Amino acid sequence: MQDVQPPPLRTLDDFLLGSARFAIPDFRNLERWNNRIVNNLLYYQTNYFVSALSFLVIPGFFWLFQLVLETTVVVVLFVGFVWAAENHALLRRFRRNHPSFCLLAILLASYIILSLLGSVSIFLFGIVFPILLVVVHASLRLRNLKNKVENKLESIGLKRSPMGLMLEALGQEQEAGS
Repeated sequence: MQDVQPPPLRTLDDFLLGSARFAIPDFRNLERWNNRIVNNLLYYQTNYFVSALSFLVIPGFFWLFQLVLETTVVVVLFVGFVWAAENHALLRRFRRNHPSFCLLAILLASYIILSLLGSVSIFLFGIVFPILLVVVHASLRLRNLKNKVENKLESIGLKRSPMGLMLEALGQEQEAGS
């Protein structure tokens, strides 16, 4: 098995500015839309990670304990879900067929638990908002040739990345690179 390596940080021009092309996805073709999201998540994962971290700086500075607590709740629920899906065929099939719903279910369960702990506003701003921005960018960003080549290498296993492993855990390994 190959070592896990994050891809390089993409230029701001490629990620957001001049050469970046954006278009509203075809909502009638969910498979193609999902494919665009998965491939953009793989290609721009380092940029997404840096962007999400930049949104965590402010709440992390003022409310570090709440942010650590919330992150722990989300991670525990995610790991618990992946473990359950690996051990139960029905849940594994559901995860493969409905990955977006599974992610929403994990976030909703996190929201419910954190609302009981009285820590929802930091969760919404520090965790949900960055995830929403990543999904919106990945949905709107059109792929280029370099993106397609990199994703093909990822999908055939020549390169392993953190996002590739996370997408695999959500049952999206067959979608990557298509």
